Amino acid sequence: MSYAQDRRCFDADSHLMPEADFLARHADPKYREALWIGGGANGGEAFAGNFAGILEKVQARLRDPQQTAALEENVIASAKGWFAHGAVDPRERSRTLDLLGFQGQLVFSTFCTPFLAAAKPELRYAGTRAHNRAMAAFCADDPRLMGVALVPLDEPTRALQELDAALALGCRAVHVPSDAPGGNTRGFAPSHLDLEPFWARLAEAQVPVVLHIGGGKLLPKAYHQNGHPRPKDWLGGGENLRGKDFPATHHSPENFLTSLVLDGVFERHPELRCGVIELGASWVPGLQRNLDHAFDSFRRHEPLLQALSLKPSEYLRRQVRFTPFPFEDVGWLVAQAGPELFLFSSDYPHPEGGRNPIGRFEASFNAAGTSETERERFYARNFAAWMQL
Repeated sequence: MSYAQDRRCFDADSHLMPEADFLARHADPKYREALWIGGGANGGEAFAGNFAGILEKVQARLRDPQQTAALEENVIASAKGWFAHGAVDPRERSRTLDLLGFQGQLVFSTFCTPFLAAAKPELRYAGTRAHNRAMAAFCADDPRLMGVALVPLDEPTRALQELDAALALGCRAVHVPSDAPGGNTRGFAPSHLDLEPFWARLAEAQVPVVLHIGGGKLLPKAYHQNGHPRPKDWLGGGENLRGKDFPATHHSPENFLTSLVLDGVFERHPELRCGVIELGASWVPGLQRNLDHAFDSFRRHEPLLQALSLKPSEYLRRQVRFTPFPFEDVGWLVAQAGPELFLFSSDYPHPEGGRNPIGRFEASFNAAGTSETERERFYARNFAAWMQL
């Protein structure tokens, strides 16, 4: 029996693990050397450790039926990262979905967002095009795999060109970084009028825009300089979340959403849909209230607020969805903020999703007395409606 058993599930957050030539083999020829992950002109520090050795072991596992069978005994609780079932090979990923029992899942890349963000603009957008071709290719043979494109917003004209290219490839969602385009100091708001064609095109195409933990900044590094030895992150390594990071993960997406709501992007584009993925959700009830307080308190003097036909929290209910972490109290969230706002996610094959996300969500629902109808919305119906399935 599959992991989900008889529970109908769509997964709003999953990943593939890239091989070294993931971008390069899909790039235009002049950019291939620079887009070699883990090497080349731009990627020398993209990975720590023996990346080539890791990939050799992955390929050896793919050729070993016994190792593969061992992973399949409990696919979600077995190996994570590159060594997980379906992490690298798209044909095996289809088998992974069978074992998980998910009707479909959004598929994000791994490591590519910071890799491309560090590049100069020409290479960044060339890498974006290569990334989106690679995502479309990985997901091409199984309609349950819904590839997520990446599009930086720093240059609105180029962003629109890459959006059109991604839509033509069949990408099912578009990930944009949640920081202000062009940088938080000298950039501009995501609600800037120069981006109106971008939002209009997404709304017309009925393709969601998504924000993800890989596309925003965590707590500024200065706050970790406290005179004490730096602890390992929650996965035992050096570059992921620590305790002080977690309460700040939502700051960047919260600013982004505030801009889209209060500057009227959702008002002007009612068909535009947004997902906030792997950024937690315990902050959502507070955001609802704060947006409505801002609307009530500042509307008298701000024409853009006067032009809104709904309360700000109502735009969130209509157009935005969020994925809680398995350790959050999703039963409380549904009761506080509304059953329409939240989506199930596994983060497979990343370890942050845990080894039994359904079990942890169910424990929270049971404690809160969440109805079966509300659980069905969380696991499947909200995603199906949001993705226009």
